[in-house]
Amino acid sequence: MIVITGATGQLGQLIVAGLLKSVPPSQIVAAVRDVGKAGALAALGVQVRHADYDVPATLDAAFHGAGKVLLISSNAVGQRVAQHRNVVDAAVRAGAGLLAYTSVLHADSSALGLAAEHRETEAAVRASGLPYTLLRNGWYMENYTGGLGTALEHGALLGGAGAGRIAAAARADYAAAAVAVLLSETAPQAIYELAGDSAFTLTELAAELARQSGKPVAYNDLPEAAYREALLGFGLPAPLAALIADSDAAAAQGALDDSSGSLGKLIGRPTTTLAQAVRSALPA
Repeated sequence: MIVITGATGQLGQLIVAGLLKSVPPSQIVAAVRDVGKAGALAALGVQVRHADYDVPATLDAAFHGAGKVLLISSNAVGQRVAQHRNVVDAAVRAGAGLLAYTSVLHADSSALGLAAEHRETEAAVRASGLPYTLLRNGWYMENYTGGLGTALEHGALLGGAGAGRIAAAARADYAAAAVAVLLSETAPQAIYELAGDSAFTLTELAAELARQSGKPVAYNDLPEAAYREALLGFGLPAPLAALIADSDAAAAQGALDDSSGSLGKLIGRPTTTLAQAVRSALPA
């Protein structure tokens, strides 16, 4: 039995879809906080079980019979360590044969502010005594392509990453990596540093957007504080604006770059390119 937490999220749905190509749906458990949002998964024959990271009793029921557990990191920044420990403890009680966790690229040394919670979770995973795999995911292409319409409208792409190179990959690429680990017939590696095959700067992103759209787009690099204020002006909540601005500042120092090629090797194909991601995001 393979248990996927957060299975109704964007990454979780892709992982379940990938597993269904090789695993009978009855052997997949979608462990979700809101069962009402998992109707589509249930219709496919996937077992849907209630699992609230904050309520350990629900996790015990959800993990019953688990051979492998994938902990998809919570989106509750600031509360994740306690939530993740609950999941780790439940996986131990279930006697899972593998505990996999979606961490962040170079979590052990990353300057990203959000890396701290991942480091603490990784420590809990290691201390669990279970066989484990840390999927240290880099940035999603979707972090950028979701805002390309605004960039086109204003002719400017805002950011604070300077000339930092960003080895982003598509969410589907990271999902495929998780599927490969969960389906592996041999013990997977303990740690995978996962990132796109080819890194780019935000200046290069703006240039690619301009090339494909035929409209002028320039990258406007801002100091961290100014970028945070700009994001607040766009209506983002203060914690999210601070997180994004911090992440760009860390990217300027190389926190989101990686040249190992591990993701492409794991999924057996090249990762999504910058040009492909921009093309997919633009209106037909």
